[in-house]
Amino acid sequence: MKKKIFVLVCDGVSLRNFAYTSFYKLGIAQGYDVVIWNATSFNLEQLNLKEVKINNAKPSAFSDILKTALIRIELNMFSIRDKDIIYHKYKFPLSFKTIKASVKSLIIKTYIALYNSEKGILKIRKKIASSERKTSHYKDCRAILVAEKPDFILSTSQRALTAIAPLTAAQDLNIPTASFIYSWDNIPKATTVVTTDFYYVWSMYMKSELLHYQRYITPNQIRVTGTPQFENHYDDTLIEPKAAFFKIHNLDINKKYICFSGDDITTSPKDELYLRDLAKAVRSLNKKEHNLGVVFRKCPVDFSDRYDTIIKEYNDVIVPIEPKWEKMGAAWNSILPTKEDYKLQTNIIAHTECVVNLGSSMVFDYVAHNKPCAFIDYNYLNTSNSCKEGVYVYDFVHFRSMPSSEAVIWLSNPNTMADQLKAALGNPSKTVSKAKAWFEIINVHPPENACNRFWEEIGDIVHLR
Repeated sequence: MKKKIFVLVCDGVSLRNFAYTSFYKLGIAQGYDVVIWNATSFNLEQLNLKEVKINNAKPSAFSDILKTALIRIELNMFSIRDKDIIYHKYKFPLSFKTIKASVKSLIIKTYIALYNSEKGILKIRKKIASSERKTSHYKDCRAILVAEKPDFILSTSQRALTAIAPLTAAQDLNIPTASFIYSWDNIPKATTVVTTDFYYVWSMYMKSELLHYQRYITPNQIRVTGTPQFENHYDDTLIEPKAAFFKIHNLDINKKYICFSGDDITTSPKDELYLRDLAKAVRSLNKKEHNLGVVFRKCPVDFSDRYDTIIKEYNDVIVPIEPKWEKMGAAWNSILPTKEDYKLQTNIIAHTECVVNLGSSMVFDYVAHNKPCAFIDYNYLNTSNSCKEGVYVYDFVHFRSMPSSEAVIWLSNPNTMADQLKAALGNPSKTVSKAKAWFEIINVHPPENACNRFWEEIGDIVHLR
C-alpha cells in the first residue's frame, strides 16, 4: 500500500514552499499518497491538490502565553550561554496598554521567573503540549488522524502555534513527525516552537545552529534538505518574455530597472525614506545619461499607505508592482500568497538588474540569477528623520554566516548611493561571486533539488517503520 504523507500547512510562507513548488507532484510521482493538511483559508483543491482541511485551528490562549514565555526564556539562555546581549534584541516588548494585555504580560513574566533555566525550557514545552490536548483543535486533529491513518506528518513551519495540536495528536498516536525550519534567521530567534521527531534544515550550517541552540535535539534527528523557496529561480518556464512583462506592468523597455524590495513596518519603520533616497539616486544618474528606473515591490503584509507620497513625487522613476497576495483575515499570517505571485516575483527578479533592501534573504534570490544585492546601512530612527550611520538588524546572529562583507553592496549614505549603484551595475561580478559563496553556506546546493532531497529523507524515515 502507498505510504500516506500528511503535509501540515499553517501559513502563507508554507503554502508557497510546498503547495506551489514541485514538492507535491514529486511525492505523487514517487508513489506516495500526499495530502495537504491545510490549516489556512485557501482552497487548495482548486490547484488540484488533495487536501484535508483543519477548520477553526484555534490554539489555547494559555498556550499562547506559554509560547511567549518559552521564547523569552530561550533567548535568556542563549544570551547566558554565548555571553552575548544581541539575543535580547529579538524580544518584542510585552504590552501593558489595556487591563487584559497587562494581565497577560504579568502572567508571562511570572512563568519566566518560575522557569528561567535550561530545565525550565523542557518543562514549558511539556506544558504547551498539555495545554493543547485540552482544546477542541486537538480533538478535531486527533479524530482526523484516526480516520486518515497517515504514515508521516511534515509540519512545514517550526514556529506556528496552530501546528502544536496536530503534531501533539500525531505523537500521541505514535505517528512520526518532522518540522521544517523555514527561514534562514529563525533558529537564533528562538522560534523553534514545535517539538517533533525530526527536523529539516537548509544546510549543515543550520544543523550546527540547531544543535547549538536546541540542546534536547540530537544529530540523527536533523536532516539537511535545503529549502524549496528558491526552486522557482531555476524554472525557465516561469519566465515571461521581457517585452511582454514590461508591457503588462507599464515599464519602459528602454530602461534598466533596480528593484526596491520593501520591508515590514516593524523591521523598517522608515522604509519609505529609503525608497525616496533610491529614487533620488536614480534621478541623479539619469541626468548623467543613464536610463534607469525603480520597480517597487512592497512587503506583502504591509497594507499601509506610507509609500504613497514618495511614489507620487517620483512617478518619473518609480513603478510599483503589487504583490499578488490575498488578505484572508486580520493577522499577518492570514495574508496568503497566490500561485500568480510565485511567478510574478520570479519575473521581477529576472527583469531587473539588482535589488536594494534592508537585510533580507532577497540577496539569495538575486544571486540565483547572477545579480547583486545592495543592503541599506544607515537609519532614520529619530524624530527629525535625519540620516544616521548603521542599522541594528545587521547585528543579528544570522548575518554572521556571511563569509565576506563584499557579498553585498553596502549603501552607507544616501549622498553616495548613486555612485555606488553605478559601480555595482557596471561590474557586478565580484559581488555576485562573494554572494554565491554565502548562498552555498546558508543553503545546500544545488538549490533546485531541495524537493527531491525532502522526499529522500521522508522515504528514509517512513520505510524504517
